[in-house]
Amino acid sequence: MNDGKETGKLTHWDADQVVRFRQYVQMGLEQWRIALSSERIDQFTVYAEALLATNAHLNLTSITDPEGVAEKHFVDSMSPLLLDLPDTALSVIDVGTGAGFPGLPLALIRSQWRVVLLDSLQKRCRFLNETTERLGLTNVQVVHGRAEDTARVPQLREKHGLVFSRAVARLPVLLELCLPFLAVGGRFIALKGPDGPTEVDEAKTALRLLGGEIDDVKSITLPISGDRRTLIAVRKQKPISNAYPRKAGIPTRKPLV
Repeated sequence: MNDGKETGKLTHWDADQVVRFRQYVQMGLEQWRIALSSERIDQFTVYAEALLATNAHLNLTSITDPEGVAEKHFVDSMSPLLLDLPDTALSVIDVGTGAGFPGLPLALIRSQWRVVLLDSLQKRCRFLNETTERLGLTNVQVVHGRAEDTARVPQLREKHGLVFSRAVARLPVLLELCLPFLAVGGRFIALKGPDGPTEVDEAKTALRLLGGEIDDVKSITLPISGDRRTLIAVRKQKPISNAYPRKAGIPTRKPLV
């Protein structure tokens, strides 16, 4: 899940910090040539302030400074758009969404998408439901559950054209947790750190067993800090066996390697 390290009890930004947050979001996305309206920046700001306020009593993130939240959560969540994703009606799921990244910012940008935010912690789901309501979003559904269990729900299994996951697990584990949600022909996109290409090498067995094929591995740098990231796109080639995912906890303890 997104990081949950102990944080201070900062509950809000002052006016100057809010301005800095907005400027860094705009600056970062402009460098990636991703257009963002002032209305969307307003919504990002509401979301960021809700994140900060909730983080005082529920550990959602260790990053609380305006520049860090802007770039390492919001701008980073927009990085899949560098892969030229469809701007059409699409069923999408963010597995292990944590505080809502990347699924909730993407849902704001892609209003045509129907986005499921899946998380195993009820308190995080409550935060996501409250924030979604505050933002007035009608294209987002929050689902509480573990991926291993939820992937067997008929309404969700193999029903999504796009699946995302950020900072959840290494790629062999992620493939078993995420590919069962993906429709044949759809793409799973893992938002990884700089060692992403190494994880691709680890995932050959999982790809073979789960019917996936590497579609793209894109190394990028965050536009302000220069921190390195990797986007790994996997295309699903065939339906997945009912044997997967295995029972809760097994994919992590015994990855398909």
